[in-house]
Amino acid sequence: MSFEYQPNPQAIEQDSFRQIRELTDLSGLCEDAQQVVMRVVHSVGDPLVATQMRVSANACAQGRAALAQGNAILCDVEMVKQGITKRMIANPPLCYLNHERTADLAKHKGETRSMAALELWGQQLAGSVVVIGNAPTALFRLLEMIKAGGVKPALIVGIPVGFVGAAESKQTLWDMHEELGIECITLLGRQGGSAAASSVVNALLRCNIGERY
Repeated sequence: MSFEYQPNPQAIEQDSFRQIRELTDLSGLCEDAQQVVMRVVHSVGDPLVATQMRVSANACAQGRAALAQGNAILCDVEMVKQGITKRMIANPPLCYLNHERTADLAKHKGETRSMAALELWGQQLAGSVVVIGNAPTALFRLLEMIKAGGVKPALIVGIPVGFVGAAESKQTLWDMHEELGIECITLLGRQGGSAAASSVVNALLRCNIGERY
């Protein structure tokens, strides 16, 4: 018995993005932001999330520049790290969630490992691309660090998923990004996740080499 389906990966991707363009209104976005939003829609399989995407004024430009310069890519969890297309980056993404010091730091402070891991970022945070797709606590801690006068990344991709703190952390990011002087890309509400977060980075990487849909 045979089934009728499209086996060609390029054809599948092209048709997917054709459908996404038909199902979403991207008219108010610059070309780079359109690519970002389409990649997120593709990753979650829901065109409606396009209405909840938020991209700050210089987010794409600063993110692209940081990636082109080989600045650090700092991830909250391994799944985000693994979702980033390695062939397009000079240096591997970094994740300190499973670092030997992280568990002890978290236990000592009575906080999540995702929060404690940020202490190990150090000066790598300056000019970096931060990608948070799982832990709202990591996003809240990052905002606390910046508000307290810490170094700033070039771009925060804040798309944690979940029912406790996810929507609140992303709304806080969006509400405070101008006050804190940071560029960000986020998806408001409970939806998000590692695949969505890494897809933003992949979209910017593809823009850097002229791959667009």
